[in-house]
Amino acid sequence: MNYQELQNVWAKKYETVPSQLEKLKHIRSVATAFNTNIDAILKIKGSTLKKLIVENSIPIDELQNISMSGFSKPTDVIIGIVKCFCRGIAEEWVTDDIDVYNWMDANLGYDHLQMGGQAGIIANALALLGVKKVVAHTNSHPKLQAQQFLDLENLFGLNDAGNLEKAINITRETDIPLIHWIIEFDKGDSFEIDGKIFSCPKSNRFIATYDPLNMKLVMNKGFIDYLNTHKVNYLLLSGFHPLLKSNGGVNLVKDAVPVLQRWKKHNPNLIIHLEIASTQDIAVRKAIVKYIVPLADSVGLNERETIDLLRILDQQSLADRIEQNTCSPLLFEALLFLKKKLKMKRIQLHMFGLYMTLQDPNFVHSAEQNLKGMMTAAVVSSSKAYNGELARYDDVVKTLGMSVSVQSLNELNNLSQILHNPELNSTGICKVGDFILSVVPTILVDKPKTLVGMGDTISSVSLLAGC
Repeated sequence: MNYQELQNVWAKKYETVPSQLEKLKHIRSVATAFNTNIDAILKIKGSTLKKLIVENSIPIDELQNISMSGFSKPTDVIIGIVKCFCRGIAEEWVTDDIDVYNWMDANLGYDHLQMGGQAGIIANALALLGVKKVVAHTNSHPKLQAQQFLDLENLFGLNDAGNLEKAINITRETDIPLIHWIIEFDKGDSFEIDGKIFSCPKSNRFIATYDPLNMKLVMNKGFIDYLNTHKVNYLLLSGFHPLLKSNGGVNLVKDAVPVLQRWKKHNPNLIIHLEIASTQDIAVRKAIVKYIVPLADSVGLNERETIDLLRILDQQSLADRIEQNTCSPLLFEALLFLKKKLKMKRIQLHMFGLYMTLQDPNFVHSAEQNLKGMMTAAVVSSSKAYNGELARYDDVVKTLGMSVSVQSLNELNNLSQILHNPELNSTGICKVGDFILSVVPTILVDKPKTLVGMGDTISSVSLLAGC
């Protein structure tokens, strides 16, 4: 089949999305943890980036072949932006240096504030999609944080007394706002310094985080007690990625294990999904893989996070090849390695234009259900990119009916060739050894209004809408 015919095939498959959205409304309860914060969104242009470079006298040599992945001084914020801008990649750098935060506060500004953190973003999205009860973890819940929650009757947090309360109504008076900078840039933008042109190959974002509570994985006692005594269907888990070895991050990861084990013991049917997220501290990344991944039923990650895991699992050659050529065949090779090495029940990778999941045949959701869940996630996430936010229920289907992209079909075709399975182009499902692979070509938005929370939305909706 040619691409036009395949677009028609997938258009027919995507017609299941409205019914999958209805199924979400039958899910009894979901909890999201641990990181909720406030995002300060800033769209930066190449001309603005050049101005910051010049004003801060950063030598051009420091802007080329950037290997650093963290802050040692305030102006490293600029270098981090340049790294992601020029490679079209997403990274999050964290710091416990108040000088870095003060520099950002004085020099960057923001366009607007919105919900931040995987737990907060997922809570808003799933509540909007109609899950009957969504309970979000917040280690800080002042009025400014409360205002980032949607005004929905099914969206809860824990108040000062440790009781469930509508999240938007909670004001814990002594808590401080936790603000992260999300610095976005657009494909095709560029700037020139000293005759050298710096170009952006793909729209993406750089996250600069100073967050003393999430960086110490401070857990809300009311939330812990709630899951010790109440059963939920799903726990969507993240928030380990801001931890630093220098701040005791490895021990904080270990300390989370008995908490999760108690929740699982109380609720054996609990499905735990772990979002890997961009973890720059290598020791913490290793600790997440060693201690948290074995407790998860499902794991989600993107291209960058896949590379990061490969590097701590002695797969440098494969990681290098993916960095040089980020394509579906190589990412599938990585996915298969991670599935076998880490013995995950289900692992999902969302790359640009394609989602793929490897799962055990006896996973609680079948591969066919998972395919439907991924298509639902593709519509919801592309609608988020198209709208800039998901504030009303109608927002989640803005892109429903749009064709899957030719680029997506090209990635799917490349994958089908290395698997010697041409039917994969039209079915999206095949057996790979002892596992089942499901793959979905996605809807791409040419000029997304935001990319914040895309991966979190994709992973959570894929899993839950596949019920």
